[in-house]
Amino acid sequence: MNRIRSKLYLIVFGTDSPAGKRFDVFLLWIILLSVFVVMLESVPELGAAYSDKFFILEWALTLIFTAEYLLRIWISPKPLKYILSFWGLIDFLSILPTYLSLFIVGYHYLLVVRIFRLLRVFRVMKLARFSSEAQTLIEALKASLHKISIF
Repeated sequence: MNRIRSKLYLIVFGTDSPAGKRFDVFLLWIILLSVFVVMLESVPELGAAYSDKFFILEWALTLIFTAEYLLRIWISPKPLKYILSFWGLIDFLSILPTYLSLFIVGYHYLLVVRIFRLLRVFRVMKLARFSSEAQTLIEALKASLHKISIF
């Protein structure tokens, strides 16, 4: 069992291996899909016409994020340290709104919290550290950090 956990740890927390890179890129696509779904759902015409499909998609994505969060806790050498870390809190806050929807009406306003998961984009960009295009993009993002934070 420890062998499986240590192998998963290298994939999930490591970005140096090909499997770790694939995991991060897969996760990035899921995050972008999630944010895109929230944006589409906020359009009144689309939200009304496809509310059932958005509901199913929202729960499917939340279950994927929940599985990833629980996996990170399970494989972490110090689970509490991960839970209280910046990324652990972001992961928790991104799944919380959907679960709160079971108890609170109007939870959709909390789905904006999921956008914080986009911070993982910066983690994925670490993968392309040696690419000049990625370096240019990182410099542009740093220069626009104030505007992005206001948005």
